[in-house]
Amino acid sequence: MKFRDLLPLGSIVILKEGDKKLMIYGRCQLAVATNEAFDYVGCLWPEGNLDVENTYLFNHSDVENIIHRGYSDYEDIAYLEAMPDD
Repeated sequence: MKFRDLLPLGSIVILKEGDKKLMIYGRCQLAVATNEAFDYVGCLWPEGNLDVENTYLFNHSDVENIIHRGYSDYEDIAYLEAMPDD
């Protein structure tokens, strides 16, 4: 997946086989324990970022439903366009 295709911060999604909404609050994340790369980090919605046990790393391919697209403007677009493609 290309960086410019990532969902904006604040997007609300439901993952495949999931039943709870998650809000994306970070992109291009690394799992500390495994050094594995993920497209997103999210938290429960509407609860918000409660603690590390309720933090979810996932990829765009894990998203089943986009409930709401977050905010994006020229700064967000420029940031994504400046990221190297894999």
